[in-house]
Amino acid sequence: MKKKLSGLILLGLLAITNGYATGKPGDIEKKASKIHLAVLTIDSHTDTPLQMVQKGFDMSVRHNARTEYSKIDFPRMKEGGLDAAFFGVFVSQGPRNTEAYEKVKLRAVMLFDTIAAVVGRNLDVAELAVTPADAIRIKKAGKRAVFTGIENGYAIGKDLSLISTYYLRGTRYITLCHTKNNDICDSSTDSTENNGLSQFGYEVVQEMNHVGIMVDVSHISDKALTDVLAFTKAPVIASHSCAKALCNNPRNLSDDLLRAIAKNGGVIQMCILSDYVKTPAPNPMRDSARAAARKKFNNFDGLSDTAMKAARKEWNAINEKFPQKLANVADVVDHIDHMVRVAGINHVGIGTDFDGGGGVEGCFDVSEMGNITLELVRRGYSKNDIRKIWGGNLMRVMNKTDKVAQKYKLSCRCNG
Repeated sequence: MKKKLSGLILLGLLAITNGYATGKPGDIEKKASKIHLAVLTIDSHTDTPLQMVQKGFDMSVRHNARTEYSKIDFPRMKEGGLDAAFFGVFVSQGPRNTEAYEKVKLRAVMLFDTIAAVVGRNLDVAELAVTPADAIRIKKAGKRAVFTGIENGYAIGKDLSLISTYYLRGTRYITLCHTKNNDICDSSTDSTENNGLSQFGYEVVQEMNHVGIMVDVSHISDKALTDVLAFTKAPVIASHSCAKALCNNPRNLSDDLLRAIAKNGGVIQMCILSDYVKTPAPNPMRDSARAAARKKFNNFDGLSDTAMKAARKEWNAINEKFPQKLANVADVVDHIDHMVRVAGINHVGIGTDFDGGGGVEGCFDVSEMGNITLELVRRGYSKNDIRKIWGGNLMRVMNKTDKVAQKYKLSCRCNG
């Protein structure tokens, strides 16, 4: 049995021998390691706060992804050479009424508080970030930068003022919806209700532009995405999405949408959730068990922390009983290759969805992030290309979004 290699220093070498770059294997590995250390590496989407709220979970301790099901902690971020990550304030879709909106707002605030408290306890290794300049400064200090994004605009309820509130709490993107429709737009995995972006959804996008929060179009329907692109004044992000041409999953983006996001100036962050990367082989028993778990736990929507913990435990048990053959890093970079060909090198990034289902062979957790850089180097990507993919493109969109907001605020002052 081959010894498992992980982390930046060892680069967790994959069993992929048909390299594309010239030079001896050892030289390629050294080059990849040097590049990975030099560039600013940012993961645009993780669900790690779902772990952080679990009793006893400690971000300062190294966890085992295979036995503890945790994909990110600060020691493994350092080990994998990941400089920054967006920690998701995720709220599952629930009822759409006044009482539910109040509950989901409190849930979001609790998650913001949790992220701030965890980082506050670990200031020797991590800091909160809200700007690209923060990320660069924190990297230079040898620490990990923690950004915040909201997954599911349900957290807004029907209250536009919460957008500013969440901005002040540090969020720098909002995913407009999740797996179900909400008051903002239709989901890619639900029925048609709003025929894309609702009237309230247009107001949400406008307010996000005005405040300076990036509009995240992952999870939303194709029509909703088209509506957003026709209306937004700032470039958008797809924080964790793949190419539909390579894996025909409703969560993935067609070539037309990839090109449209590029035309908008936005960026598509490649997701490494295996089902989005490569269509899984048929496994009826696994599919049946998963369907039963989804039904039992209301498709994981509206669950308390206790219920979510039970749901995750049952889901992980199913995965152990019916193991899935995962996609690998080569498959991930196939998507990156495709996105670069279709949308261009300036419009592609990486958002793993770690702790929300993300993980492939060779990059199963954050300690193995260097393997993506290694495969990019093998395929001939330059240091500048890799710098763009690993965070440069995303930070460009973040800066542009802020400029749009500043222009609006200046206009308001001049007209006021």
